[in-house]
Amino acid sequence: MDARIDPAAAFGIALGDAHVIRNAGGNAQDALRSILISQHLLATREIVLVKHTGCGMLTFSNEDAKAAVRGNGSKVEDGFDFQPFAELQDAVRRDVEFLKGHEGSAKDVPVSGWVYDVGSGRVERIV
Repeated sequence: MDARIDPAAAFGIALGDAHVIRNAGGNAQDALRSILISQHLLATREIVLVKHTGCGMLTFSNEDAKAAVRGNGSKVEDGFDFQPFAELQDAVRRDVEFLKGHEGSAKDVPVSGWVYDVGSGRVERIV
């Protein structure tokens, strides 16, 4: 979701060569519908999950997010999960495992997990 990140430049992807799905925290569960469509209907051959340094999802808890929503006069269910995370590399590993283990995922499509360093523009493979 972060506008500072240019996936094409970071990974050398040409226009039209990738489906780029953006959401808060690079969250695999949140992106699952789009990923399954990409895999099963549009012949995706690889999934590259990317999170980044300085991510806002590292800075708050579920309760903080719920309080902010409610403080702005909106409603959110008590059980709603904003899916923040406390450790970047662990979150990458969990999301990759989620995708690999999901019953709807294409088993022949490789899944890797990366961290993009916002300061340097470099990417590091985690999984």
